[in-house]
Parts: sequence; C-alpha cells; structure tokens
Amino acid sequence: MRKLRLITALLIASSVCLAAPAALAQDGDTAVTTQELQFVFNTLLFLLGGFLVMWMAAGFAMLESGMVRSKNVATICAKNIGLYSIAGLMFWLFGYNLMYGVDAGGWIGSFTWYEHPTHEAETGSYAGTSDWFFQMVFCATAASIVSGTLAERIKLWPFLAFCVVLTGIIYPIQGAWTWGGGWLKEAGFSDFAGSTIVHSVGGWAALVGALILGARIGKYDSKGGIHPMPGSSMPLATLGTFILWLGWFGFNGGSQLALGTINDASDVARIFANTNTAAAAGVVAAMVLTQILYKKVDLTMALNGALAGLVSITAEPLTPTMPMAALIGVIGGVLVVVTVPLLDKLKIDDVVGAIPVHLVCGIWGTLAVPLTNDSTNFGSQIIGILAIGVFVSAVSAVLWFILKGTVGLRVSEEDERGGLDIAELGLEAYPEFGPVTSPSTA
Repeated sequence: MRKLRLITALLIASSVCLAAPAALAQDGDTAVTTQELQFVFNTLLFLLGGFLVMWMAAGFAMLESGMVRSKNVATICAKNIGLYSIAGLMFWLFGYNLMYGVDAGGWIGSFTWYEHPTHEAETGSYAGTSDWFFQMVFCATAASIVSGTLAERIKLWPFLAFCVVLTGIIYPIQGAWTWGGGWLKEAGFSDFAGSTIVHSVGGWAALVGALILGARIGKYDSKGGIHPMPGSSMPLATLGTFILWLGWFGFNGGSQLALGTINDASDVARIFANTNTAAAAGVVAAMVLTQILYKKVDLTMALNGALAGLVSITAEPLTPTMPMAALIGVIGGVLVVVTVPLLDKLKIDDVVGAIPVHLVCGIWGTLAVPLTNDSTNFGSQIIGILAIGVFVSAVSAVLWFILKGTVGLRVSEEDERGGLDIAELGLEAYPEFGPVTSPSTA
C-alpha cells in the first residue's frame, strides 16, 4: 500500500507539472509565453543531449580498455580523460568561436574565447551556453576516435599535444564550413549529426597517425603473417559499446536542435528509432557475415557492427524510413567486417577498429544522405567528404611529423614490450594479477 500511495503521488505531481505551463499561460502577469516554453525545451534538449554525448567519453574509455592488452589499460584511461579535458578547455578558449564565428559562406571564425551571454542577451530560441556545451562534447568525440587506433605504442604527452590542435583548431575550422554556415553549407553539403564532420575527422587523423607511427611490435611479420593480439576484457569492450549506443541518442537526437514544438518532438522520436534500428542492423549483419566467413561469430566485429550502424545513420537519421535505416546499418556492418582484414593486409595497425567504423562508415553514411533527403545531392556530398578529408589529413600529417621529429611519437621497444602503464604512468591497471607480460609474450 505504501508503494501504491507513493506511485499515485508521483503521478499526481507529474500531472500538475505538465498542466502548469498551460495554467501559467492563462495568468496575465505571470504568463509563460510560447516563446519562453520553446526556449526552455530547446535548452533542455541541448543539455540532455550534451550529457549523453559526454557519457560517450566513458564508452570510448571502456571500449578501448577492453580492446587493448592489460599492460596498457591504465594508459588508455589516462588518454581518454586527458583528451576530454583538453577538448573542454580548447573549445572554450577559441574552438567554439572559430567554428561558429564564421561569416556566411566563409572559411574560419575568430580566435577569441567563449563568454556566457547575459540573461538580457539571450534573444535566441535556446540558452547560448547550452549550445556551447553540446558542441564541445562533439569536439571531444572526434579526439576519442584517434586514441583507440594508436593505442599501445604512442607516448602519452605527444598524443595529448596532438589533441590540443585537433580540438582547438582542426575540428573547429572544418566544422565551421558546414555547421557554422560556411562555404560547404553554401555548396549544399549536408551532415545532420556528423558522420563526416565528427567521425571521419577522427578517422582521418587516426589513419594518418597510424601510417606515420607504424604497427605494434609483433603484429605483422616479414612474411606477411598477421598475429592477433587479443584485448584484455571483452566484457569491458561490450559495456563500452552499450554506453556509446546509449550516448548516441543524445548525439543524433540532440542534433535536431529544438524540442519546443510538436513537430520537433516527433522528429526527435523518429531520430531515436532510426538510430537504434541502424545500430541493431549493423550488429546482426556483422554476426551473420563473420559466421559465414569464419564459421564462428566474432564478438569484436559484432561490437564494431553496432558502432558502424550508428556512424552510418548519423549523417541523416531523420529522413529515412525504418527499413531504410536498417539497410544503412547493414551496409555499415558489412563494411566493418570487410575493412578490418583489409587494413591488416596493408599492415595498418588499428587496435580497436576505429578507422573502419568512423572513417569508412562515416564516408558511407554521408554518401547515403541523398538516398532519403531530396535537399542534397551526391556531388555536394562528395565535395564535402573530399574537402574535409584533405584538410584534416594534411594538417594532421604535418603535426604528426613535427611531433615525431621533436619530442618523438613512439615509446621505446623495451617500454612497448613491458607495457605503457609502467613506462608512462608507473602503475598497472591490474596490479593484483602480478606482472602483466614478459618480453617473450609481448
């Protein structure tokens, strides 16, 4: 009975809260206008979406922790909390105004820091700082992608130095071209939530870094052999994937940028459904295909299949029907299964499979936009993919080479064999297990 009374009270309270706006709107002096309600709900969407995307940082940390060997787990955690914090500071110092201070049809904003608008200056349809927060966590996501690819052999501080430039300059400048109203927006390029603007940016930076850094010791031999290096914890990797899946509802749903009307609320619900459908289809496609190819289901492929579906639908999660969303996810799942072994044949060592997921599926998702959205075309999509890819790759290459030639990128062979946890942090993620490895098993 006590539980029943509590539930009844909560239902009554909820009803009162829902009825309050209508009641206030009829009260002359304290009336809440439709514009004010839209301001509140739009701001709420930014904040809710933002903290869900921030939670994706935990997802990346857990996914990568599970996919690296135990001797490198603490270091990958340090990199993930470090890069998120760097993104938060750099996007405040000048990233946001570089991205959103651009003139219509322009190329770059201004190197000025973000300041909270006063209450009197809030003339838009949402709180300005809620938008800053939402855009900042997207910036951090791009950097998270690079971390997993280059794991187990890159030094901590050079990696974080790269993240300073990636989050403070590279990401904001290319983002300004579309989301800031710049020249790609004028050219008709469309990327709803960032298959290219976020995910392929991280993918290009990771690919260039992997080419310059080289593969892990023992991953490939001179005869073309490929030696698997299983991760430390598949439960952690699975948990990370589910966290990312959950966070993606904020990633895509929040990118509607409004929740103040019936149409906006309906669109957010549609985005949620399409996002989930694409991810589920990516998982099933990866599981079925690995069963066919290898006679066993590959869990790591299934996890990346989910992420592949999510990345693929991100460029346009609103306009597809659910069957089309499923098809987009299926193709994403297939691309991952095909691309992972292709990278190994090319001796490109991607520890977590971020390049197939975020770069390859980011490109696919961006190309798929005209299939369901009549307002864009394949020509403008290809221009956007190429422009952003060339810019990010070129600047990343210059930066990686500068770091390599000055402070160095790669740890010593001895440190790599012994594990980055001891070499970089002086601790082990799992000290109760004793020595994490020996040179003979590295």
